[in-house]
Amino acid sequence: MTTSRDASPRDTPPPSADEQAWFEANRAMWDERVPIHVAGDFYDVAGFEAGASTLRPFEVEELGDVRDRELLHLQCHFGLDTLSWARRGARVTGLDFSAPAVEAARQVAERVGIAARFVHANVYDARAALDREYDIVYTGLGALCWLPDLDRWAEVVAGLTRPGGTVYLSEFHPITDTLGDEALTFERDYFGGGPHVWDEPGTYAALEASTQANLSYEWIHPVSEVIGALLARGLVLQSFREHDYTLFPRWPFLIDQGNHQYRLPDDLPKLPLMYSLRLAKPDGSNDRMIDRSRQS
Repeated sequence: MTTSRDASPRDTPPPSADEQAWFEANRAMWDERVPIHVAGDFYDVAGFEAGASTLRPFEVEELGDVRDRELLHLQCHFGLDTLSWARRGARVTGLDFSAPAVEAARQVAERVGIAARFVHANVYDARAALDREYDIVYTGLGALCWLPDLDRWAEVVAGLTRPGGTVYLSEFHPITDTLGDEALTFERDYFGGGPHVWDEPGTYAALEASTQANLSYEWIHPVSEVIGALLARGLVLQSFREHDYTLFPRWPFLIDQGNHQYRLPDDLPKLPLMYSLRLAKPDGSNDRMIDRSRQS
């Protein structure tokens, strides 16, 4: 389901009953895991508060200078990446559908003395919740698999980006979602849609954590679907890269190289484990130049 490119943010259609149930389950799952993540070693909040950055080197390289630019982080969890961009000079806003995550983000920002705005809203409602545009719209790792409709998401992203602005995305490669948990064997369709239903305790950040809200719904979105949805909204692709490492022990045989970099061992085929995209929203200046040249 998509909306008109010129539609008001408040013209977004209401969610279906199925979608409401999916989001309620996923929200409960994330709400419960926020305090586990804040307190655990994986995110290392103490290290961040002491000055560390949580951004990946390729993100800093590809997005470039963000000083004095307004940056929106969609699906920001509890905000460490958002605040890391602020440390690089951006004026940041983070948005997440988990109220405990947003509150935790505000608390971290206050403790480290970073000016940041954090908003509680579903990403599909972001245009209405924010009611403005940004120089950079950023979405980080592990976000898209929670969304049933990529076309609707792309409409939101494009609508939040100022003309002349940038959309930047880094994600886990969807090929990894098709593979089993113990071996590189295909168990799910790459073009399988979804939802894929999971009912598992724990969390990637604390595998043995005791949890109660374990039901979740996920979708596999091929890279071509992500790029196509954004291009269909008039965005222009500037770069696309695939990366040979991931941030957590997705399989027990990955090699931990430190600093949240896990790679496949040398005796296994190399696969893309993450990817990144940078796109631009045209500002119309070229069209105006063409129109003026035609009139002269």
